[in-house]
Amino acid sequence: MRPNRYWKGPCVAGLFIALAVISAAHVYAQGNTRPVTRQSGKFPEKPVRIIVPLAPGGGSDIVGRIVALALTDEWGQAVVVDNRPGAGSTVGTSMAAKAAADGYTLLISSSSIAITPALYKNLDFDIRRDFVGVTLIASQPSILAVHASVAANSVKDLISLAKTQSGKLAYGSAGIGSATHLGAELFRYTAGIDLLHVPYKSAGQATTALLSGEVHVLLTNMASVLPYAKTGKIKLLAISSLKRSAIAPEIATVAESGLAGFEYATWYGMLAPAGTAKVIVERVHTTTAKIIRSPQVLERFSGQGLDVYGSAPAEFQTHLDAEITKWDKVVRAAGIRAE
Repeated sequence: MRPNRYWKGPCVAGLFIALAVISAAHVYAQGNTRPVTRQSGKFPEKPVRIIVPLAPGGGSDIVGRIVALALTDEWGQAVVVDNRPGAGSTVGTSMAAKAAADGYTLLISSSSIAITPALYKNLDFDIRRDFVGVTLIASQPSILAVHASVAANSVKDLISLAKTQSGKLAYGSAGIGSATHLGAELFRYTAGIDLLHVPYKSAGQATTALLSGEVHVLLTNMASVLPYAKTGKIKLLAISSLKRSAIAPEIATVAESGLAGFEYATWYGMLAPAGTAKVIVERVHTTTAKIIRSPQVLERFSGQGLDVYGSAPAEFQTHLDAEITKWDKVVRAAGIRAE
């Protein structure tokens, strides 16, 4: 184990004083039963856990691991990704909401976190009440991909085929209410077609299902499907942003392929349990914004088709609030409800 670089040497009296100060610093947030820890020393002084509420292999996991590795190097403390998938990301999100508000448990989630409030009636957490935004890390457009056996080489071909085989073409997702689900529903609704939804537990599993031909269509983040573009098992029809991607400029956009104005992107953000001291939130934000703009991390993110942000906590909170409101309208209009 790495020695604590802030430890100045053995001092029993100093140790008891420090313990007394830390113990006295535990207070309870108003209206929240979770203890809030106010730290007098430097942060972090022990390993940090990043909960990713989805299984390994998806965009949130990829972003989480890139960030965790860079933060480990920057802080000199282990930053560990803890995958907690289940129930459309609500299992891991609930765990993070109930964690101690001391900065040592963070959450990295995709834009699906803004969708869950509209989907689930009996959540044991509230995104606005139980979390504070740290930073918007990055975003990326999705790619509309089909299995090689599908007789479609463009968005127009896929729409025409879906209309002649109504309800027979299946699309995969990372689960009900996930970003991949809502993005595909937005495409389906805009195109006026009927597709069969097949939910999985993660974007990685949905990608595997597409590669095997278990599902025919998938609208997912670029990081999940770009590595398979040259395998011959899938075809990449279009990207969901209004502009073509710099890393795959040969792929047309959905908008220029027949659905004018169509735009959809998945974003990834970092949050902390509500009540986390502002100084710690600022510390985590400042460091995260720094490392994601470093040449090494920028190169890795660019290779995944990610646009980097690193927005301030208040800016991210405003963005999150707007996204919750937007997706509430979309979910209601589509009549989607999770069990």
